[in-house]
Amino acid sequence: MTLGGENTVPVDGEPYWRLTEQELLDETLSVCAEIARLQTRRVRLVGAVDSRCTTDVLGFRDVRQWLAATTLLEVGEAGRILNLARGLREEPDIREMFDACEISAAHTALVLKFCQKPPRGMPDEALGPARHVLLEAARGPATNTAYVHTQIHKLERIFESDDPPPSEETDRNELHVSKTLNGRYAVRGDLDAVTGDMLQSALSPLSAPHPGVDGTPDPRPPAQRRADALTELLRRYLDSAVSPTDGGTKPHLHLHINARDLADHSVFGHCSTNTGSSASKTRDTETDTSLLANLLGDTGVGRLPWAGPITVTTTRRLTCDCILSPIVMDEHAAPINLGRTMRTVSAAQRRALIARDTGCAFPGCSTPPSWCDGHHIRHWADGGPTNLDNLVLLCRFHHNLLHHSHWHVRIGPTRHPEFIPPTSIDPRQQPLPANNRAGPTAA
Repeated sequence: MTLGGENTVPVDGEPYWRLTEQELLDETLSVCAEIARLQTRRVRLVGAVDSRCTTDVLGFRDVRQWLAATTLLEVGEAGRILNLARGLREEPDIREMFDACEISAAHTALVLKFCQKPPRGMPDEALGPARHVLLEAARGPATNTAYVHTQIHKLERIFESDDPPPSEETDRNELHVSKTLNGRYAVRGDLDAVTGDMLQSALSPLSAPHPGVDGTPDPRPPAQRRADALTELLRRYLDSAVSPTDGGTKPHLHLHINARDLADHSVFGHCSTNTGSSASKTRDTETDTSLLANLLGDTGVGRLPWAGPITVTTTRRLTCDCILSPIVMDEHAAPINLGRTMRTVSAAQRRALIARDTGCAFPGCSTPPSWCDGHHIRHWADGGPTNLDNLVLLCRFHHNLLHHSHWHVRIGPTRHPEFIPPTSIDPRQQPLPANNRAGPTAA
């Protein structure tokens, strides 16, 4: 019989509530020990697969790809397991402690990395004692990664030579850019002092707080400001035309979407509020389901070469101010003609936008024009023209807000932008003047 409550999940057939506190502690530690044992076994098995199984047997290019494709592991994690298995082949002392579950996989990887790339000033005979010191530092449940790192840094300082110190060794630089399960990107790196300082110098002016025009502090935390600064740094680099070519063209953000998918599919977003008969509701549900199936069948998303699918809403934001290369496809989705590449907002139009809006036009925003995009009030995919009466200058945040919220913008009688707030902010939805327009908005 299953009893109610959240503490009734069985543990080896026993509900949690039947276990004493000490039994709960013991059971938890037992499970953790079993997980550690299985992790070590997995590394040994992956090492055996790597040494014995050919690509014909695997059916994949390498063990890393096979492991990621046939388990719940991501490619990056599969690679770390494979690297650990390969490293342990050459280090029997480390392998013995790892197999005995005396050191964790993460700490094992740190010790292996030191042994594979010891300080250049370290004599060969010192590697054995250094390995022993690090293994003792990594042993047991009380240790932590920071302590292991500290011991590694101490050894690096002891064996410094005339060669560059570890902080200045560029051949140790690493940058990992991994796509996560939810489609975002995780960035992790280890840079030498000079490269790190260049990065800090480039991000510093772009990540400075920007108070509002009324003096209110920038609400973004430092981490978000640095991420926004990195986005701006990449955009300016890709727009600068000084970068090398990639596949015959300057590297840029390439976005692919069918023209029909770029049209507004908002009809599906308006759920029926019909309170009538159940038959009517069933018909509404069937209609929505059919529409969803059609949208999925027609793609309904844009695609980035690296990130993969993105929503139509984000696609429309990116295509507001872009370089457009239309490709005509046949009924089998094969390209038959490449149209003339054009910019949706020309350089002359951008200069005129800057003269009119002076920067982000959203009320209360002080973002300078170099950080702004030209936003189509009526998207060009819906027949909106690319002229000043259909364009407004917006920073990335407010450009995203206009595409993903119930805020609206229009050109008022004075041919300047007016912003209409959602009813949750102003039930009367009184238009607000653009950021650089003082006084009340004309009726």
